[in-house]
Amino acid sequence: MLLADRVLTSRLLATSNAAKWPKVISRCRSAKAWEERRLLALSRTTGRRAEQKWSIRRPNSAPAAFITWLISRLQDLESKSSDAGFATFARNLLAILRDRSLRASLEEQKTTTVEGLDWRPSEHTKPLSLLRSLREAYSSNGKSAADLQLRYAYQGLLTNREFSDIDLNDQQRLADLRYPVEWYPATRAMRRKFIMHVGPTNSGKTYQALKRLEQADSGIYAGPLRLLAHEVFTRLNAKGRKSDLITGDEKNEQEGASLKSCTVEMVPLNVDVDVAVIDEIQMIGHRERGWAWTQAVLGLKAKEIHLCGEERSVPLIRELVASMGDELEINTYKRLSPLETSASLSGRLANLKKGDCVVVFSVVGIHAMKRDIEKATQKRVAIVYGSLPPEIRAQQAKLFNDPENDYDFLVASDAIGMGLNLAIKRIVFESVYKYNGSSHGVLETAHLKQIAGRAGRYRTAAQAEGMAKVQGDVATPKGPTQSPSVGLVTTLERNELSIVQAAMREELEPIMTAGIFPPTNILMKFATYFPPSTDFSYILLRLHELSLMHPRYHLCNLKDQIQIADIIQPVRNLTTRDRIIFCAAPAALRVKGLPDIVAAFARCVGNNTSGALLDIPEINLDLLDEEMRIDREYMSGLEGLHQALILYLWLSYRFAGVFVNQAMAFYVKKLVEEKLDKMLTEYSSSKAIRAGIRKMRKEALRQISKLNQSVPEPDDPQVRIEMPDLPSLVYDTPAEVPEEEELDLKISQIQEQLHGVEELVQHKPDTA
Repeated sequence: MLLADRVLTSRLLATSNAAKWPKVISRCRSAKAWEERRLLALSRTTGRRAEQKWSIRRPNSAPAAFITWLISRLQDLESKSSDAGFATFARNLLAILRDRSLRASLEEQKTTTVEGLDWRPSEHTKPLSLLRSLREAYSSNGKSAADLQLRYAYQGLLTNREFSDIDLNDQQRLADLRYPVEWYPATRAMRRKFIMHVGPTNSGKTYQALKRLEQADSGIYAGPLRLLAHEVFTRLNAKGRKSDLITGDEKNEQEGASLKSCTVEMVPLNVDVDVAVIDEIQMIGHRERGWAWTQAVLGLKAKEIHLCGEERSVPLIRELVASMGDELEINTYKRLSPLETSASLSGRLANLKKGDCVVVFSVVGIHAMKRDIEKATQKRVAIVYGSLPPEIRAQQAKLFNDPENDYDFLVASDAIGMGLNLAIKRIVFESVYKYNGSSHGVLETAHLKQIAGRAGRYRTAAQAEGMAKVQGDVATPKGPTQSPSVGLVTTLERNELSIVQAAMREELEPIMTAGIFPPTNILMKFATYFPPSTDFSYILLRLHELSLMHPRYHLCNLKDQIQIADIIQPVRNLTTRDRIIFCAAPAALRVKGLPDIVAAFARCVGNNTSGALLDIPEINLDLLDEEMRIDREYMSGLEGLHQALILYLWLSYRFAGVFVNQAMAFYVKKLVEEKLDKMLTEYSSSKAIRAGIRKMRKEALRQISKLNQSVPEPDDPQVRIEMPDLPSLVYDTPAEVPEEEELDLKISQIQEQLHGVEELVQHKPDTA
C-alpha cells in the first residue's frame, strides 16, 4: 500500500540479512516474541504470573567472532598506524589477548547490550574491563563503536598520565552532579508554588493551566514540540494576549508581548514571570530529553508553576519540590469522555468513519495513506505531521475540525499524542511498530496510550471560549458535542489489535528519576583540566563516566553529541563554549552531506569568516534551480538542504554576527518544504509501487496468522523452520519498477530522516 509498509512487511516476516542464520533465528525471535506477548496477556487476565514453557537460544558464537575481529583489527592498527604510541598500545593489547585464561574469562562473561553510547574512556587501567567494554560496543553498535572505544581508551591512557592526584580529585568534585537544585541560586532565593494538573489525555488538565496563563500579567508556556508551541502562540494572540514564539530555529517576537510560548529546551531561566506552564511533565524521565524538563522545574523564576501530565509523575515531582523547599498542590482529573477499543478495520480503508484519524509514522506514509483513503472512500483527507509548516498545519487542522465540509478523515503522525487540538472520534493505528533510531519495535505502552487518548475529544478549546471561528487550527469538532462522546481506538490490521488492547489495560510504572545534563559552566571548568589538543568528545565521555548521581536523577544519554564533537575537532580557534553549542545543535547526521556542512559552519565560527548563505559552498542551493525529478538522488539532496537550513537558522540565533542571512534561510527553507511536499505526494501516487506493497503486506499478514496458530516446543525439530522469502513485487508496467537498492535507500532515508523534522530537532539539547 505504501513504501513504509515494505519496512513493516520485512519486519513482520522477520528476515534478517545480518544474522548468521537469518531465517532460523528470525523465526525463533518472532515465535518467542509472540509467546511473551501471550504470557503477558494471560497474566493480566488471570492475575497470576504465567511461566514460559519453552525458550530458544542462539548459539553463543558472538565472543569468538569478536575476538577474531579484534585480533585482526589490532594487527592492522599496529602495522598501519602513523602514531607510534597507538601502535604500541595495539601491540600490548595483542599480547594480552594471548593469555588463554583472560580469553576464556572474556568468552564466559555474559555480553551486555547497551543502549546508545556507553564508551568508558578509563577502562584502559583494567585489561579485562577494557576488552569487555570493547565487546559490548561491538555487540551493540558494531565495529565502528569498538574502534571508538579503542581510541578513547588510548587517549585516556595518555591524558591521565599528566594528572596529579589533586587534579583527579578536582575532576571528581566537578563531576559530582548529585545536587542539581544548587545550579540555580537565583531561583532558590524565591518561594514558588507548584500546581500539578495530572490525569489521562482528554481530561482538561492542560486547558485549566492555559486558562491561568491567559489571566497572568506575565508568563511562559513550555511544550515538547514546535507544533504545540505554535498552537499556544496562536491561541494566546487570537485572544488578544500578545505572545512571543521561541523555538530552536525560530523566534517570532511581538511588540509589547508579556507572554512567551516556547519549546521546553528554549525556556528562558533568567526571566521573572508570574505564571509558567510546563506541559507533558512525564517527559522529565526521558533518557535523552528529560534534562530540559528538569531544568525548567528547577530553574524557572516563576511565582506559580503549573505542571501538566500523567499521574505517574507525581511521586517524583513531590520529591523534587520538597528538595527545593517549595509548595505543591495536586489536582487530579478524569477523562471527560470514556475510551474503548473497537474492532479493527481488517485492512479495509472503506471501513473508516467520519472523524477517524489514522496514525502513520513516516511522512511518505502519511501522503500515501491520504491518497489511498481518498480513493477508497471518495472523501477528502487532512494531514498533520511535525515538519509541516505551521500555516499549512493550522489550515489542515481547521479543515478536519470543521463539520460543514467534506474533510471527514485525518492522517497524522504521532505528534498528535502531545496534545494538538483536534476533534478526533476514533484513533486508527496503521501500525503499532515504529523506528526508534536504531531498529523497529512496538510502541512503548505510555506513548501508545497517549496517542490513543486523543480519541473522543470532549470539546475543543475554541468551543469552550465560544471562538470556533477565531483560532486558526481550532474549530467545532465533528459530530454532536452536547454530551461526552465515547472515544474509540483500533488498528488497521486485525493482527495488531491485541497489542493495543493489552497496552490499554496495562498500568504504567511511576517515573523514578529525572534527567539531567551537566550545565555549560561545569563543562567549561572540566575542560580546563585537559590539554588543548584533547578531543572534546573524550572530555564529554570522561565527564559522563566520572559523574556521581543522586538516586533521584539520571544522566541523559549522549546521542549525536559525540559524533558532532569529532566532526568539528579539526577546526581551529573554536572555544570550549563554541564546541558545546555545536554539540547541542539539531544535526541529523544520517542525512547525506550534513557532516560536511556541520564542519563548514564550524569553520565559519572558528575563522570568524562570512556565514552568508551564498558563501558556503557545501549548501547546495543550485538544487532549487534543477527540474524536479522523482528519484533517490534528488530527494536525498532536498533532505540534506532542508536539514542544513534548519541548522543554519538554529546557529543564527547563537552566532548572529556570523550567520547573517536568517530571512533568506527562512525563505529558502519554505521553498524546499514545498518541493519536498510535492515530491512525497507524487511519489506516493505511483500505482505500481502501492499495488506491489499492498500485495506484500497481505502476504506478510497471512504468514503472521500461520505463525500465531502454533508455537513449537523445545524439542520440536521444526524450531529451525525457514520462513518464506519476501514475496516479489508485481508491477503492471516494468518501467515503473524501482531498483531494489533504490527502494531500500528510500525507505531508510524517508523513514529515518524525513520522519518528523520536529522530532529530529527536539531530540537535541537546545541551548539558549
